[in-house]
Amino acid sequence: MIEAFAALLAFQLAGELAVRAVHLPVPGPVLGLVLLFVYLRLRGSVPEGLRQGAAALHGHMSLLFVPAGVGVMLYLPQLAREWLVILVAVLASTLVGLGVTAWVLGRLVDRDAHKGEPPA
Repeated sequence: MIEAFAALLAFQLAGELAVRAVHLPVPGPVLGLVLLFVYLRLRGSVPEGLRQGAAALHGHMSLLFVPAGVGVMLYLPQLAREWLVILVAVLASTLVGLGVTAWVLGRLVDRDAHKGEPPA
């Protein structure tokens, strides 16, 4: 299992180094996950050790919400002052996300519906 954690940390480090070297506007761990995904797709399967290590991490994923909860408690007075702005931002971003998703889905459905038809 140590090897699995070392591999995950190695991909995270590779992502972090790449982001810093190329000045990408993406968090290093996100790029590390993309690199891990590409590696696993090229390999064709997930090594059993990595599968077990990921399962162990997944079993404790709820612990990752503790810092967020502490952050909310720490900034509770500021959240109480700015609740309306936060609410509007959350609602607006949700509506935009739903709208963009619906638009993309519509485009994909139209494309699939017209697949195989001769061009006009």
